[in-house]
Amino acid sequence: MIIDLQGKVAIVTGAGRGIGRHIALTLAKEGVITIATDIKQEQLDELALQFAEEQLTGAQFICDVRDSARIAEVVEEVRNRFGRIDILINNAGVASGGTVELLKEDIWDANMDINMKGTFLMCQAVVPIMKAQGSGRILNAASFAAIVPAYGSAAYASSKAAVKQFTRVLAGELGPYDITVNCYSPGMIPTEMNHFAEQPEERQQRLLDTLTLRRWGSKDDVANLICFLASDLAGYITGTMIDVSGGKFATQIPSIAYEAARKDALRT
Repeated sequence: MIIDLQGKVAIVTGAGRGIGRHIALTLAKEGVITIATDIKQEQLDELALQFAEEQLTGAQFICDVRDSARIAEVVEEVRNRFGRIDILINNAGVASGGTVELLKEDIWDANMDINMKGTFLMCQAVVPIMKAQGSGRILNAASFAAIVPAYGSAAYASSKAAVKQFTRVLAGELGPYDITVNCYSPGMIPTEMNHFAEQPEERQQRLLDTLTLRRWGSKDDVANLICFLASDLAGYITGTMIDVSGGKFATQIPSIAYEAARKDALRT
């Protein structure tokens, strides 16, 4: 059994660093024409250099997922250059917050606008192309916070819960066109955004103690799932959220993480 993605065309948002960058590179190494978008030119330039060094096929575009006009430009450019869009990975996101009492309005707006509205706008732009093709794969970045929120995560958890439900709604709308829509939920995977592996050893251990596997995940764990869900092998999977969290919800230990986060917040 082989995952065959050769020649597919994919857009990956938030591809300048972290999990998004790794997804973009992994897809490209599988033969996907990979279009990477981000808001930071320097990171895209670094990615473009890596594509060139490894002789990978794709393109890089500056694109803020909150900007519908810019999204339309990028999507049209991709269609004109490559003829189709087979895969959309809505990976762009932020994770910031605070308790409801102290949460700043701009922080709330950033989480909602990037995590949820950005996903909506990207889908709205790409869906007509996929419908005309009669096929497509849409994968949205959710979070285990959509199921069990952490202390002080009202903005982030609410935005990711919205993404989870949006995914189900869109899957229902696009099923008749043979377009699948799923979301993926990364767990404790050290990245430049969360700095898990850079935290004090005691806190790292508290976090790991909430996982059934008791270890960090890797970017490969997420990228490998993406490749599967984007392939023909996953053609009968839609409208669901797939957890990549080392068994975070396999037992009744997530409450430990909530209490640990609460204590950390009280110390600051």
